[in-house]
Amino acid sequence: MSTVTEIEAAIAKLSSLQKWEIARWLGESLLEEETPEMLAALDQGIRSLSTEPKIAVEDVRRKIKGWTTK
Repeated sequence: MSTVTEIEAAIAKLSSLQKWEIARWLGESLLEEETPEMLAALDQGIRSLSTEPKIAVEDVRRKIKGWTTK
């Protein structure tokens, strides 16, 4: 198979379980290896949970609704 269209057509013929297995494999294969920079960013994000102001989920939903209806 040499094109995305051919791959999509072949996947369409698979069972649900086979599609799930391909989706899992593809997701795993696309994940980048952890880098020191990525781990540092995650640590910083975790630390900010205890030091930064929090926004209520209701406020976030309201803002998103406003952004998407403009």
